[in-house]
Amino acid sequence: MPIRAVLWDIDDTLFDYTGADRAGMRRHLAAEGLIDRFATVDQALGRWREITDAQWLRFAAGETDYLGQRRDRTRVFLGAELTDAEADAWFGRYLGHFESAWTLFPDALAALDGLAGDYRQAVLSNSSSPVQDRKLRVLGVRDHFEAVVCAAEVGAAKPAAAAFHAACDALALPPAEVAYVGNEPDIDAGGAVAAGLAGIWLDRGRLGGRPDLVRIADLAELPGLLRGDTRFGALSAIG
Repeated sequence: MPIRAVLWDIDDTLFDYTGADRAGMRRHLAAEGLIDRFATVDQALGRWREITDAQWLRFAAGETDYLGQRRDRTRVFLGAELTDAEADAWFGRYLGHFESAWTLFPDALAALDGLAGDYRQAVLSNSSSPVQDRKLRVLGVRDHFEAVVCAAEVGAAKPAAAAFHAACDALALPPAEVAYVGNEPDIDAGGAVAAGLAGIWLDRGRLGGRPDLVRIADLAELPGLLRGDTRFGALSAIG
């Protein structure tokens, strides 16, 4: 079946989450007087990501809610017993520094614009809709997407098939007519394929090593992949 719509991951796919997180954490640690707790900012950021991953697994398993995982990330990172209000305030200050560094990847806007005439577009993210909707508006690309579907509202997170199917339902399209683009080979592309979508792994780091997945290294490759390069008699790799 032909691909009629493209579903997007946001963080580290369209939006440079890692770069913004590093810059934001550096500013936040300095503002909070926490620089001396860590040998380097990268060490602090590594610890923050480790905690984030662990708390996200709890959220995905239904052990906590979206705000709960944020609060517990803060408590574990600081090693402190904080009230909800104190944790929310600290995380809010971090978000201010993080958001000041928000930017799209250089290839993102051209890819969105290049697909707009031929493909419907929407978002599926392992976050919450208010967070990601606001992010897309600040970045100036919200109007490209018919829907923003997120794990916090769906009650299922990628790579669960239910998350992908909820996004397809939002587009009123069967999974076979939808492609999913994301930077995580297992969570994004692999999960999409298992759910019946066409999964595309955006391998920005050119890691390779997953011959079972359709892979691109830059979003500039995406329109040609979807349409097939008929100039050379090639057929689309994903239908």
